Amino acid sequence: MSQPRIIRPGDNVLLSLPNNDVKLIKIPDGNGKGDVKLGKYGIFRSEHLLGHPFGLSYELEDKKALKVVPPKTIGEIEETDATNELINDDGKFAQPLTTEEIEALKASGAHVTEIIKRQIEAHTNYELKNEYSKEKYKKRKEAKFSKGFTVVEPTLFNICEYHFSRDPSKIRDLRPHTLGQLLNSANIRPGARVLVADDVSGLLVAAVLERLGGQGRCIAVTDVDGPSAFPIVPHMNFESGIRSSTILSTINWAAADEEYTPLAATRTAEEPPEEPQTNKEKAKQRKRRATANFLSNLREELFTGEFDSLIVASQFEPFSVVEKLSQYIAGSGQIAVYSPYIQPLIEAQSRMRPMPKYLAPSVSETWHREYQVLPGRTHPHMNMPGAGGYILTTIKVYDDPEASSVLVHRKELRAKRRRLAEEKATAAQVSEAPADNVEEEMVGASEDTTPAPASVPEVTPEL
Repeated sequence: MSQPRIIRPGDNVLLSLPNNDVKLIKIPDGNGKGDVKLGKYGIFRSEHLLGHPFGLSYELEDKKALKVVPPKTIGEIEETDATNELINDDGKFAQPLTTEEIEALKASGAHVTEIIKRQIEAHTNYELKNEYSKEKYKKRKEAKFSKGFTVVEPTLFNICEYHFSRDPSKIRDLRPHTLGQLLNSANIRPGARVLVADDVSGLLVAAVLERLGGQGRCIAVTDVDGPSAFPIVPHMNFESGIRSSTILSTINWAAADEEYTPLAATRTAEEPPEEPQTNKEKAKQRKRRATANFLSNLREELFTGEFDSLIVASQFEPFSVVEKLSQYIAGSGQIAVYSPYIQPLIEAQSRMRPMPKYLAPSVSETWHREYQVLPGRTHPHMNMPGAGGYILTTIKVYDDPEASSVLVHRKELRAKRRRLAEEKATAAQVSEAPADNVEEEMVGASEDTTPAPASVPEVTPEL
């Protein structure tokens, strides 16, 4: 059994608050010292979390200190004959403890258990409740008066739930169970070479990196170059080997086009090599050349193909994205496309069906029902979300029996393009030669003043 991960400086952690809200914080780098503000619950120092494993519960004390709270056990609730039918709903009559008295208890330093105990003693209808209602009452009061929280590890499931609950549009309404099915449909595994089109703030890239586990290759195609395109990836606390440049690389949609000429390469080629430069200018030139070389090698790797999977969660039309990137997928490669709407995927499926290179395109809908699992109280949640999104899956195959892989296909395309370029250059040379001859004849004619004899038209005899 693996040891639980210890919180270190620079880590991102999730804090589960008593009111069921979740807050994402980052432990400062270096010594990890800093203030963490939790609103009405108080403030604590972040260094108190260092060296402790995830999953512990804490309670805020005076002077920004923390105290570890022992875990609670879920006990059996005895069945009783008590019902709620005789309870009076008048709050003032049932709960004579006023707000001023509660604030006085807080000011005196009374613990949350003492405040809840005083409220229960003053509650006239508490004994009329059944055992389940009593437990709910205690939980509501704990959420209202407690100053504790639980540190939750930012796993893929927890991060997906956190962003879905706060801003679903940021991840295109991608739910945790849909994300899991999307990864399985694309056959993401350690050692795989994966091509990703991610417009869900990096959630899909983070999921692929977690599945690869530091073994394999992931090239992400996006609108924005650099890490700013995937803000969710740093939340996962990946080791340096998992998200290194040898595993993850990003490329812009424009650079993913084979006809595109990078601007950095053009500038490098146009720079005069013998001009005197300062050290600062030389450093900038070396940086531009390194960037141009890296982009050139990355484009060459992309155009070579042989990727095992293509996984898409993009804002663009699904069929155009698949048609653009599927040419780099190897034979029997898995293709999985997510969309919160079914219509774009149905249109893509109808266009893929007559194409021999896509095998068995199908659209599936996922829906996940959550249950409350407690002794004697196991039932589905009362409030359930709507649809969980849709997934289009297909397999890349080759209709040409002689094309065994993407590499062969790419070599044929390159040979064809070279042949067309040579033919175009030859045609340009041939077209330039008569133009020169015509100019020479026109110059000679202007120098000769002797009129040319009239030409006799050729007459075709009638039959």
